[in-house]
Amino acid sequence: MSWGTELWDQFDNLEKHTQWGIDVLEKYIKFVKERTEIEISYAKQLRNLSKKYQPKKNSKEEEEYKYTSCKAFLATLNEMNDYAGQHEVISENMTSQITAELARFVQELKQERKSHFHDGRKAQQYIETFWKQLEASKRRFERDCKEADRAQQYFEKMDADINVTKADVEKARQQAQIRHQMAEDSKAEYSSILQKFNHDQREHYHTHIPNIFQKIQEMEERRIVRIGECMKTYAEVDRQVIPIIGKCLDGITKAAESIDQKNDSLLVIEAFKSGFEPPGDIDFEDFTQPMKRTVSESSLSNSRWDGKSEPKPGSKSKGKLWPFIKKNKLSLKLGGGPEDFSNLPPEQRRKKLQQKVDELNKEIQKEMDQRDALTKMKDVYIKNPQMGDAASVDHKLTELGQNMEKLQLEAQKFEGWLAEVEGRLPVRTEQSRRQSGMYDTQNTSAVNNCAQDRESSPDGSYTEEPSQESEMKVPVTEFDDEFDDEEPLPTIGTCKALYTFEGQNEGTISVMEGEMLYVIEEDKGDGWTRIRRNEDEEGYVPTSYVEVYLDKNAKGAMTYI
Repeated sequence: MSWGTELWDQFDNLEKHTQWGIDVLEKYIKFVKERTEIEISYAKQLRNLSKKYQPKKNSKEEEEYKYTSCKAFLATLNEMNDYAGQHEVISENMTSQITAELARFVQELKQERKSHFHDGRKAQQYIETFWKQLEASKRRFERDCKEADRAQQYFEKMDADINVTKADVEKARQQAQIRHQMAEDSKAEYSSILQKFNHDQREHYHTHIPNIFQKIQEMEERRIVRIGECMKTYAEVDRQVIPIIGKCLDGITKAAESIDQKNDSLLVIEAFKSGFEPPGDIDFEDFTQPMKRTVSESSLSNSRWDGKSEPKPGSKSKGKLWPFIKKNKLSLKLGGGPEDFSNLPPEQRRKKLQQKVDELNKEIQKEMDQRDALTKMKDVYIKNPQMGDAASVDHKLTELGQNMEKLQLEAQKFEGWLAEVEGRLPVRTEQSRRQSGMYDTQNTSAVNNCAQDRESSPDGSYTEEPSQESEMKVPVTEFDDEFDDEEPLPTIGTCKALYTFEGQNEGTISVMEGEMLYVIEEDKGDGWTRIRRNEDEEGYVPTSYVEVYLDKNAKGAMTYI
C-alpha cells in the first residue's frame, strides 16, 4: 500500500500526521532526558548515603569496624557506592545513545519533511495555475462561438431583407466570417491547452504526487523504525548494568554471610578482658569471738564534720578527690591517667602498653628512614658539590638522631612495663617503680596539681581555686590532714585482698592477694576503702579489690554517733 496512490488527495492530512509524528519523537526524547536526570539524582543520593555512614578516620567509630558485622556493613556501603555508579552509567549511556542521537535525527527529519512538502505545494500550485489557464481559454472559446453565431444570424437577416443594400449585406457577411474565424482560433487554442492540461494532470496525480508522497511515507517509516530502535536501546542500557548490579548485590550477600558471631564474641573478650581471677570462696567468720576494739569518735567519717555543719542527707561524695578516681572528671578530661596505664586491669593494661610500643617502633622506623634518606643525600652532595651543600644536611641529621634517642628511651620504658605485666621481669618494689616512673610524675603533674587545688565542700562538691598560681604550688590536702593525726583511727572490721594492688599514688597502699588487713574507714560511695596493715602503714585501696568484714557492733556504734 502506497500513500501516493491511496492518499493522492490527502495532502493536508499527511502534513498534519507527519508533524504529529515529529512531536511524538520529541516527547520521547524529553521522557528519556528526564529519566537520565532521575538516575543522576538517585546515584548522587546513594553516594551521599554511603558517605554519610562511612566510619570517620581516627575516631572511636573506626575501631568498631573490627567486628565482622560492622565489616559487613562497611562492605555494604562500598557496594552501594558501586551500585550508584551503575546508575550513573545508565544516565550517561541513555544521554549519548538515545537523547543526543534522536535530537540530531529530529533535526534531519524536519529538514527532509520541509523539502518534501515544499515540492508537493509547488506541484499543486502548478496544476492549479494550469487549470485556471484552461478555464480562461474555455470561456474565451465559448464567447467567440456565441459572437460568431450572432454575426451569422445578422448576416442571414440582412441577406433576406430586400430593402437592405448589397453593400450592407456584404459587410454583414464579412463580419460573420471574421467572427467565425475567431471562434475557430479560440477552439484550436482551447483544444491545445486542454490536451496539455490533461497530460500534466495525469503526470501530477500519477507521477509527481505519488513520488513525493512515497518519499514522505518512507520518511515517516524511518521515524517509526528509529523510535523502536531507541526503545530497544533504552532497555538494553538497563540490561547491560544488570550483571554488575547483580555482583554488587552478591557482594552484599557475601558480606552478610561472612558475619561470624563467635569471632565477634572473642573480640569482645579481647577488648574488655581484665585478666583478674574470679573471687574465691568466702571463709567462715566466727562471730562468737568478735574482735575487740574501742569505738572512737575520732573516726574519719566523724572527724570530717568536726567543727562543720551537718552533712546533707543522701550525699554520696566523701569530698576526697584523687587523680585515679573515676569521679574526678577533670583528670579524665585532661587525660591524666598514669603513663604506664596502671589504673587499668592487667589484660587491658597489657594491650595498651603493646599498642604504645608498636606506635613508638613505627615512629622510630620512620625517623630511621628519614635519616637513611638524608645520609644518601649527603653522600650525593659530597660526591657532587654542585648539587648542594653537604653541611646543610648535618643539622637535620643531628635533630633526627636526638629524636630517635628520645623515642628509643620511651620505647625501652614502655617495653619494661610491658615485660613486667607479661611476667617476664620480677615485679618492682614501690621505690624502684617511683624511680623508673619519673616520666609519670612529669607528665601528670599538671593533672595532680589541678586535682589537689580543689577543695571539698560539706555536700561533697568541689570548687577550683580562682588563682592560676595555685597550680604551681602543692597545697595541703585533706588526706595530708588526716594522715597527720597523732592518734590512729580505730579499726571497724577486717578485709581480705582479692587481688594484688600496687598503690603508686599518694594516699594509697599496696596489698598482696590473700592478705588480711584492718578496715579503718569503709567505702563512702567513691569506690575506695581505707585500710591499715600496721601502725605505720595505712591508706586507700579500691573497694572492688577487697572483701570487707565489718564488726556489727562497730557499725551500730557508728550509726549511733
